[in-house]
Amino acid sequence: MSKILPLTLNNVFYRVGEDRLIQDVSLRFEAGPITLVIGPNGAGKSLLLRLCHGLIAPESGSIAWGGSDAVQAAKHQALVFQKPILLRRSVYANIAYPLQIGGVLRDTEIVDRVQEALKLAGLEHIADRPAKVLSGGEQQKLALARARAQRPEVLFLDEPTANLDPRSLKDVEALIRALHKAGTKIIMTSHDMAQVKRLADEIVFIYDGRIVEAGPAEKVLRSRHIKY
Repeated sequence: MSKILPLTLNNVFYRVGEDRLIQDVSLRFEAGPITLVIGPNGAGKSLLLRLCHGLIAPESGSIAWGGSDAVQAAKHQALVFQKPILLRRSVYANIAYPLQIGGVLRDTEIVDRVQEALKLAGLEHIADRPAKVLSGGEQQKLALARARAQRPEVLFLDEPTANLDPRSLKDVEALIRALHKAGTKIIMTSHDMAQVKRLADEIVFIYDGRIVEAGPAEKVLRSRHIKY
């Protein structure tokens, strides 16, 4: 049973100065399928994720979580950026710290969650290593492991494999699938059409701040609009 989904956007606009960067967006995200948000650079993909996550507020329109207000919904979602924001601490501490400051879990529960996240991400062998010395791929896996430990119902991913080498890309995609299999709704931006074909169950195609097409991946990929 979903705590916060569906996520519904209704006639959402977002402006910076005189420029409307998101225009009349209406979408509904349901539990289950992996959703890929695609479009050319500057189309509004990252802005759309930030609006959904609550980092920025729309100029007009509404963004609503089913059965939850924004404060409650924030407890059940997470966002991982293209370049992860990591603490100057060990790999283990980067995962444990957000759980510790939450003040809800017992110490034994925190240990269990951290160990499970480390194992899922294949980071057990470097748990004591400083996070800042990790490779780009390892840092991204750490960010995903940290998100997993918080048990989000919805995980927003903003170009999580950009600039990664092929091996790291493969590892991160496998981790994304594992998170989805564990029950997390994935909403992810990507400009890599090969990746979209590998991961997407459904696609939202945004161009110039407007939704051009949205629906099952196979249908959208056959669209005449997907030529960028």
